[in-house]
Amino acid sequence: MASQKTLKQILEESKQCFLVPCVYDCASNRAVEMCGFPVSLLSGGEVSISMNGVIDYGLTNLTDLEWVVSRVSQTSSMPLIADIEDGFGGPLAVYRSAKRLAMAGAAAIQLEDAGDMEDTTKLLPRDKYLAKVKAALSALEGTNCMLIARTNADPAIPEEMKEGCERLKAAMDLGAELAMMVKITNLEQAKELAKVVPGWKIFADVRADNGVPSVTMDQLTELGYVMCSTHYTMKAAMEGMLEHGLQNFKDQSVAYTFTHASGTGQADFSASPLFEPHAYLELENSFTGADKEYTIVGHKVDGYPEGFKRVSIKERL
Repeated sequence: MASQKTLKQILEESKQCFLVPCVYDCASNRAVEMCGFPVSLLSGGEVSISMNGVIDYGLTNLTDLEWVVSRVSQTSSMPLIADIEDGFGGPLAVYRSAKRLAMAGAAAIQLEDAGDMEDTTKLLPRDKYLAKVKAALSALEGTNCMLIARTNADPAIPEEMKEGCERLKAAMDLGAELAMMVKITNLEQAKELAKVVPGWKIFADVRADNGVPSVTMDQLTELGYVMCSTHYTMKAAMEGMLEHGLQNFKDQSVAYTFTHASGTGQADFSASPLFEPHAYLELENSFTGADKEYTIVGHKVDGYPEGFKRVSIKERL
């Protein structure tokens, strides 16, 4: 489904750096959308865990990624950024990957400069990475899909920080529209990058140790950062499932789940209400003239919880 606004439009209209949650499937993306976030980022690591049950070790392939990008992007009103790791090979592989993911609905692709997915601390020589950047830009020409140049350079090592900044600037000069040094963790490192790399930048995986954010959105905005990615969805999902699971296993009853709904306040026996099942049947009824209601094994499902963003079902199918 085409987003209501392109990623570029959102960035051009935004006056403030904003959080972009990492997602891994349609349900996590739905939760992010319901809360009002304008953009989501498909995490390569979390897709690997959720889709294939394995850690992020280069085991996800292009077909896996294309599959999940197409389903998430087509059932959402938000632009979806896709992490394509190293592009699955050399320049020709990157060209093919970029083209296919743009067609699948990605609003941007994030291309890193690792030499090997098994050892992402080893950077490709600059010329080899820039060849991949050129391939991606050629593949994305004429589409609304943007290229994010990403370096895995370690900002704690002065020579790597210098090289990372210079290769990101070179990638931006070639036509990449956003830049990200993924290992930056603090404001001083963010400032150092901003001195060398012009244009839109992304601060990756923002931290908040001991409840204190490592940087603020105001600080990042002043430096030209437009988005700040964050990994909370899979942790939140696992924490919730473990909380309910431990209690239900202990009690050998699902009474806990029937009385606890920390997000919506709407306790129920399933998550179905969060996906507006009644609206699907309302659409079908408009075609058939029937008056079907949605139930699960004869049990009526509650309506959509109040206070969350809604998107027309016609825009999700």
